Amino acid sequence: MASSPLPGLAPGIHSRTLRINDLDMHLLEAAPPGNPDAPLVVLLHGFPELAYSWRKVIPRLVEAGYHVVAPDQRGYGRTQVVDSEGAVGYEDDLNPWRTTNLVKDIVTLVHTLGFTSVSAVVGHDSGSPIAGWCALIRPDVFKSVVMMSAPFTGPPAPKIPAPPPALDMPKAIGGLPTLSPPRKHYMLYYCTPTANADMLTAPEGLHAFFRAYYHVKSADWLPNGEPHPLEMSAAGLGELPRYYVMLKDETMPQAVISDAPSADEVATNEWLTESELGVYVSEYGRTGFQGGLNFYRTFFFNPAWGSDRELFAGKQIEVPALFISGKQDWGTFQFPGAVDVMKNKACKNMEDIVLIEGAGHWVQQEQSDKVVEQLLAFFRRHGN
Repeated sequence: MASSPLPGLAPGIHSRTLRINDLDMHLLEAAPPGNPDAPLVVLLHGFPELAYSWRKVIPRLVEAGYHVVAPDQRGYGRTQVVDSEGAVGYEDDLNPWRTTNLVKDIVTLVHTLGFTSVSAVVGHDSGSPIAGWCALIRPDVFKSVVMMSAPFTGPPAPKIPAPPPALDMPKAIGGLPTLSPPRKHYMLYYCTPTANADMLTAPEGLHAFFRAYYHVKSADWLPNGEPHPLEMSAAGLGELPRYYVMLKDETMPQAVISDAPSADEVATNEWLTESELGVYVSEYGRTGFQGGLNFYRTFFFNPAWGSDRELFAGKQIEVPALFISGKQDWGTFQFPGAVDVMKNKACKNMEDIVLIEGAGHWVQQEQSDKVVEQLLAFFRRHGN
């Protein structure tokens, strides 16, 4: 496992590895000096991200008096299964990525750090539902939750005779190949055996792929325009940019590379410098993408995923909740109706939905100061 230092980390952010269940879990950690009682905040990254994605947020939270930890989650970065050999593979058992096991990883991390409660668990992208499930399953541990860029829709209904769901996402996704031109959903693409190699060996190179992918999902890519709610149908989903609803026969690198930023745009990018981008290129170049892709495969193809969640049918997140996303982020609306379900059904105490101007999908990197302002205001309103 690589141990080289990560560039661009503020003084006081420490990189270390702890034994967490079957993992040697790598994390970034920082705490106010001389304050052993500082409340804990846990930050959970998404895909294709790392604990490093919180590098701009961690120092500000520490300055405000919080003990902050951001792990590389299961399958990512410098976290690896104990005594494992090589990178995560497509044929690996998917059960370690089921919901309850991912929550167990975070609960065990909290206790290993010597804490019994967490002031707030904050998750971005695929880390958002993990944060949501942490708060739903263990409200005694996680006292509040912030979900970012991916609305949390709560447990599924139990499998009993019932009318078809009003929000039939599988039917809408299934209709995408009938559009002109035929399309496919990126999550299903991420479940294919070739997705990892497609991205890892992108024709233009891994660096160019990452730069293009981060660019088109940011506010810097002007065609993102003004994201808005969509109709629950194949035609409605067809309004999404190609990085969400791809052409039927293309790879993700092919979907994004034609919209890669110019040399001038790269040179003036302050939220993701070439040095910072190099961390993602280096880490994913070493591990590949399959660890993160297995999360999506579990979502669609592992029966244990649904069985785990049905146990909590009807249960809401009861602790205070907040949703933050970029105003130019289509991720907020990629599942039609999800925002309303999150606000009115999944969360009992959903305080607000905040869309931050000047940010796309990578909101905590693009507009870190604005994100921290929202986080601190939320923490203080609830005495955290």
